[in-house]
Amino acid sequence: MNRITLYGIPNCDSVKKAMNWLNANGIDYDFHNYKKSGIDKKTLKEWCTTAGWEKLFNTKGTTWKKISLEYEEVKMNEAKAIDIMLEHHSIIKRPVVVSGKKMIVGFDEKALESLL
Repeated sequence: MNRITLYGIPNCDSVKKAMNWLNANGIDYDFHNYKKSGIDKKTLKEWCTTAGWEKLFNTKGTTWKKISLEYEEVKMNEAKAIDIMLEHHSIIKRPVVVSGKKMIVGFDEKALESLL
C-alpha cells in the first residue's frame, strides 16, 4: 500500500475528522500543514488534473467569502483558481488525502475505506 498523505490545516473540523478516522483505523499517514509548509503550483496542477479545480476550489468557506469581491469580474478558470489557491491556502477544500495516484477531496469515510 502507498503511504497516505493528508493535506490541510490542523484546526479544520473536516481535517480533524479525517485524522481521527485514520487514527481509529490504525492507518499511518503523513500530515502536510498548508499553514506551515504551503503548497506548490506543480502539486495543485496535478490535483486539478485528477480531481478538477472546481472540486478543490472551496467557494463555500469563509476565505472565499472574504476575497470574492476582488474576483467578481474575473472569469474563473483553472489557472486563475491555482493562483488564488497558491495565495490563499485556506481556500483549498479540505482535507485532501493522497495515496499514490489516488486522491480524495473532502472528508468521506467510504472513500477513505476504498483508498485502502
